[in-house]
Amino acid sequence: MKKIVLAAINAKYIHSNLAVYSLKANAGKYEEDIELAEYTINHQKEEILAGIYRKKPDVVGFSCYIWNIEYVLDVAENLKKICPQVEIIFGGPEVSYDAEKVLQRYPFVDLVMVGEGENTFREYAAFLLGEGAEKRSDIAGLCYRKEDGKAVFTAPRMPMKMDDLVFPYRDLEQMENRIIYYETIRGCPFSCSYCLSSIDKTVRLRSLDLVFDELDFFLKNRVKQVKFVDRTFNCNHKHAYKIWEYIKEHDNGVTNFHFEIGGDLLREEDFELFRGFRPGLIQFEIGVQSTNLFTIEAIRRKMDLTELAEHVERVRSGGNIHQHLDLIAGLPHEDYDSFHKSFNDVYRMRPDQFQLGFLKVLKGSYMEEVKDEYEIRYRSSPPYEVLTTKWLPYEDVLRLKQVEDMVEVYYNSFQFQATMLAMENYHTDAFEMYQTLGGFYDKKGYFGMKHSRIARYEILWEFLCEAEWSEEAREILRQTLTYDLYARDYVKNPPAFVPERSHEYQQKVRDFLTKECEQPTVLSGYEKYQPKQLFNMIYVQQFTVNIPKLLKTGKVETGEAHSLVFDYQKRNPLTHSAEVIRL
Repeated sequence: MKKIVLAAINAKYIHSNLAVYSLKANAGKYEEDIELAEYTINHQKEEILAGIYRKKPDVVGFSCYIWNIEYVLDVAENLKKICPQVEIIFGGPEVSYDAEKVLQRYPFVDLVMVGEGENTFREYAAFLLGEGAEKRSDIAGLCYRKEDGKAVFTAPRMPMKMDDLVFPYRDLEQMENRIIYYETIRGCPFSCSYCLSSIDKTVRLRSLDLVFDELDFFLKNRVKQVKFVDRTFNCNHKHAYKIWEYIKEHDNGVTNFHFEIGGDLLREEDFELFRGFRPGLIQFEIGVQSTNLFTIEAIRRKMDLTELAEHVERVRSGGNIHQHLDLIAGLPHEDYDSFHKSFNDVYRMRPDQFQLGFLKVLKGSYMEEVKDEYEIRYRSSPPYEVLTTKWLPYEDVLRLKQVEDMVEVYYNSFQFQATMLAMENYHTDAFEMYQTLGGFYDKKGYFGMKHSRIARYEILWEFLCEAEWSEEAREILRQTLTYDLYARDYVKNPPAFVPERSHEYQQKVRDFLTKECEQPTVLSGYEKYQPKQLFNMIYVQQFTVNIPKLLKTGKVETGEAHSLVFDYQKRNPLTHSAEVIRL
């Protein structure tokens, strides 16, 4: 008997590798001969190598992606040096589209599985164990090296029926606190030029009865998050709606479901359904990529931008579904000014997460075919990220990297919501605001340094103090920054910008908390605590800026002094901010 190990090197510990679980589950009677080995790119390569070696495998299959291929190559090469008799197999999107080159370039790789792997792997496992096909050449979906050293392809592997796939999860004991990846669709009806999903235009759906049974398994086990890997999940409306409806009806109060959708494809009945969702039950990822119409045409996207913006706003106004919107820099016809506009167009949609990505020229994609026409220069090593294009010089790429960093820290963290909204009132537009902030970081040498959470607030205050604004504007931003700081946590040693509470005011706070202990009218859930304890659990501060209104409208309004109470036992399920009550 031969021992087969399937190795996965994930980007983070919380991730899992659906591919290796599916290969093992679909191996039929050979499943027991297969062992899984999962690692992350945070492991030392020596640790991964040693871990696989100690399993004493006869065959090792590596799941290859742009984020792990350099680790995989290093581990596989050294494993071959230590154990030359071990057969090394590669599979996955990073090697499927140039399998012949992989074999030519890396002599330690014995075979590449091309395309969908479940049937191919099962048949090859049978071959390795002395059953099934007599020759490799009889197994579809392989590329291997002949005796003369030349690479040869077997027949193409035909796509599977989705209902033939065996559910990949048996025991979730090792999945605690990890994201579960799940698949109900293969293929994509769209033809986006930067994406590999567009290669397979035959959309195949898993039967809803099977999907419902599998969702029950996740719900029963109360997993934290299930991430659907389906591309444009709602490309088939009936399929998507029925799954969303089932999730709503069987909500366990714990599990979150993540979907990548076409925002402009949502229908009226979807919005009606969404109204009844528990906050945090589902979340959406929507790829906008650009709002430049020439760019959208060049990348072969089909998208109604007006409808998209309306739909994103309708979902946002419900306040119960997290939305993640993407832009890609480096696309055809998108120069710095055009990206500036695309940024502002998407920013106005107020997504919960706003990701600025940079074009990755993937092997096998249409974008790789037209790279010379568009004068796209990109890194030769993974993730093949754009360096320059006909429209975007490297200098502008660097400037956009600064904007990306600032958005990640000051927008996507949910920790500076009031301040960033207020700051927009003192800048030409949102893009210019983040660009200016990035320039400040660059001037001060703050990029490349590790900063604590408090340091990020202090740097922003430093930026605000150096800006040529009025004292009134600076005082407004001092208050919003204080609000943001305490909306996240009760900071016992506040930074210098936080207004000091007078002894008289602190006594008023103590009196308020004492009354709340005796007869609650504002707070709830603190009946067992003493006033002294509450003073260290509940933060109360005085403001003249109407921050709740700012958070709703984006407009700054000042008035009479009033107190806000920060209750950390009650948090927004989407932003994790404390509940704030105005006295």
